[in-house]
Amino acid sequence: MVRTMTIDDYEEVYALWNSIEGFGIRTLDDSYEGIMMFLKRNPTTSAVDVEDGRIVGAILCGHDGRRASFYHVCVNKEFRRHGIGKKMVEFCIDRLREEKINKVCLNAFVTNKVGNAFWQRMNWTLRSDMYYYDFTLNEDNKTVFVRNEEK
Repeated sequence: MVRTMTIDDYEEVYALWNSIEGFGIRTLDDSYEGIMMFLKRNPTTSAVDVEDGRIVGAILCGHDGRRASFYHVCVNKEFRRHGIGKKMVEFCIDRLREEKINKVCLNAFVTNKVGNAFWQRMNWTLRSDMYYYDFTLNEDNKTVFVRNEEK
């Protein structure tokens, strides 16, 4: 079942992020306080999927009034290929349409083969006509990549 993500979901969502090999977690943006700030600004647009009483998928989704972005789209490895990702994407898009947002974008690491295959199956457009730039305002906000010992 897909529903709106709330700050009460944080611990379970954070554990999900930490279960995914190669997942990038920002030290400040993805902290409890960082996610609380994000959800306060975007209270209806992020989603989780709950199966058998546990969160198995999540999308952070927010907008600036003009354009939306998806962040940290993920599904527990055991639950992939069951339509959960698609349902969460549709849920978030429906919320964005309700808020009169006309475009949504996302960034995916080139090395994220599973994620990139998903977006291609969903018919999202891979842009080759622009560069992505980023400027770090706070050097303490580092990305840490999840490395699972199990293989």
